[in-house]
Amino acid sequence: MIKNQLKTVVLLALLTALLLWIGSFWGTSGLIIGLIFAIVLNFGSYWFSDKIVLRMYHAKQVSESEAPRLHKLVREVTQLANLPMPKVYIVPTKNPNAFATGRNPKNAAIACTEGILELLNDDELKGVIAHEASHIKNRDTLIQVVAATIAGVISYAAMMARWGAIFGGFGGRDRDGGSGMELLFLAIVTPIIATLLQLAISRSREFLADESAAKTLHNSFGLANALEKLEQGVKKNPLRFGSQATSCLFISNPFRGGLLNFFSTHPPMAERINKLKSMNL
Repeated sequence: MIKNQLKTVVLLALLTALLLWIGSFWGTSGLIIGLIFAIVLNFGSYWFSDKIVLRMYHAKQVSESEAPRLHKLVREVTQLANLPMPKVYIVPTKNPNAFATGRNPKNAAIACTEGILELLNDDELKGVIAHEASHIKNRDTLIQVVAATIAGVISYAAMMARWGAIFGGFGGRDRDGGSGMELLFLAIVTPIIATLLQLAISRSREFLADESAAKTLHNSFGLANALEKLEQGVKKNPLRFGSQATSCLFISNPFRGGLLNFFSTHPPMAERINKLKSMNL
């Protein structure tokens, strides 16, 4: 767990260092504009994304009488994790999946699809719920917003650099004899690096959520078995609606064929399963 936390810190530090390097090249004013724009956009998403995502996937909040099994497992997991009871939702799709959303533990929701409720037994489903509860406890929503904000500023600066190169007015270091290679690196390469760092942060949080879930339940095999079933289940029933941009929310990428593994928000499923099965609890 400490290793994954440290990895997140290092990746965020690299993302910040890249931003500071751009600041020395571009100048203060452009970065401030980009920072304001990114903060407004990403923290607006932070406050309202839960409602947007739940509506996007037609999630229905269910009471304990409507979904007694799901409520029972969520309550057991959140008590073990020392978390408030979140709202419970069911998503009407055969795609076997689950996600957590909400800006903090007091305003959280866990959503499971009809497909995952049919596919997994209680031990496996409990592992999945523990994974989602770990995302809530680890404040992964906030961490992702911070990473997205920094990456957003870098993308804004790169966009301005491209426009500056087209129209011949860049500002910053080019007035002091900055090289064309530096401009090319800023305009094209830095947003790619920023995106890869942001995706790496997302993958490190998935590993951390897997590990936290196993330690919460003192059992890594329930989640490992669930991931094996989900890998096959998603292939048989990929999600037909929604947005690729939200794939990072799900325990398993619900879409197929949209993204290369290199640009995936999730680690390879086999690697996640092997790590879980090798844990000593």
